Amino acid sequence: MNDAQRPPVLAPFQTRSFRFQWPADLATSWAQEMEGVILGWYILVETGSVMMLAVFGSVMLVGTLLAPMFGVVGDRIGHRNLLCLMRATYSALAFTLMALIFTGAVSPLWVFVIATLMGSVRSSDLVMRNAIIGNTIPTPLIVGAMSISRTTGDSARIAGALAGAGIVAALGMGPAYLVIALLYMTSFLLTLGVAGSGPSAHSIGEMTGMPMRPSAWRDLGDGLAYVWRTPHLLAAMFIAFLVNLTAYPWSNGLLPYVAREVYRIDQTGLGYLVASFAIGAIIGSIGLSTHGSGIKPARMMIVFSALWHALLFVFALVETEVNGIVVMALAGLCQSLCLVPLAAMLVRTSEPRFRGRVMGVRMLAVYGLPVGLMLTGPLIERFGFTATGLLYSTFGVVATFAIGLIWRRAVWPADAPGNAR
Repeated sequence: MNDAQRPPVLAPFQTRSFRFQWPADLATSWAQEMEGVILGWYILVETGSVMMLAVFGSVMLVGTLLAPMFGVVGDRIGHRNLLCLMRATYSALAFTLMALIFTGAVSPLWVFVIATLMGSVRSSDLVMRNAIIGNTIPTPLIVGAMSISRTTGDSARIAGALAGAGIVAALGMGPAYLVIALLYMTSFLLTLGVAGSGPSAHSIGEMTGMPMRPSAWRDLGDGLAYVWRTPHLLAAMFIAFLVNLTAYPWSNGLLPYVAREVYRIDQTGLGYLVASFAIGAIIGSIGLSTHGSGIKPARMMIVFSALWHALLFVFALVETEVNGIVVMALAGLCQSLCLVPLAAMLVRTSEPRFRGRVMGVRMLAVYGLPVGLMLTGPLIERFGFTATGLLYSTFGVVATFAIGLIWRRAVWPADAPGNAR
């Protein structure tokens, strides 16, 4: 596709729904990132245990097991309706924890309880975001819209992390959490302006006189079967699980440990380390938003999964903050160039009636992150940070090549189903 044919970068904003969705997603992402940095540091300082830090990172993602069912519910009641309910829940839990902080009643136990409740819901936020994009954005603009949408999380890793650390340092944990609660509330209000996802299964049944499907479990089974019999979707799910298992633990959970125990830096230094990963990621997202219409999504997810893991091999060996920041930035770039094409491929090539369930199954792959995090705790305590990092990154490179070979016909040729435009 030449420059004259390429859609404008901001073309997705011509859709009214996206003009509400993007700032709503941005507010949620900033709140989540600030929350993760602030509470992760709190748990590490209060308990002094990398194992407790890994457990905290895991409970924030406990809801990944429920993500496929959230996809089913979204297909039935409407993705926008479900997303509004989810974001109202975030607000209520955030205001509750804020009250505990201001009254001096907060403790690691309370943080774990509320983080578990929050994690049971918010893990499916990305499911609904992507499903809504698939329902509201014209097909030629989907890669661009997914890239722009991804900048909400990438920018949160920069501004959210730095703001969270800065507000805590300047004003304390209570005011910082007030900002988080207000961001969640803003996100909920903006989400009310997002377009619905069309008639639900119930309304369709009423209009046509056809009987409803017997249960949500049947819907879930149909979605899983659809993914299982579609090779390029199945390969994408394995890549998604792999990067969550072996790559994300180092940027989404263990950076407080790296900052405090490896680089010997404070919370502000942690903010810079987190932000470096996000800077690379946002550069990748912006690049895809301008040139994404001509990419081969399945091929890109394989190549950049391998490069991402190779950079983490290097990260395990570096011993200074500056070198770590550089490597994290490059890893963030590879993350975007791997996962944005993966998500766009899932949305573009899935049948519309299965879209919510496919994205729900995709989020189920995120459960690799808590599993990977939980394993890093005892491995680091026994073998050390470097050895554990080398083990994870080596396994990731080998597994990526294995996935590429097993599903080669579906993901590598230019005319393969996974590379369809």
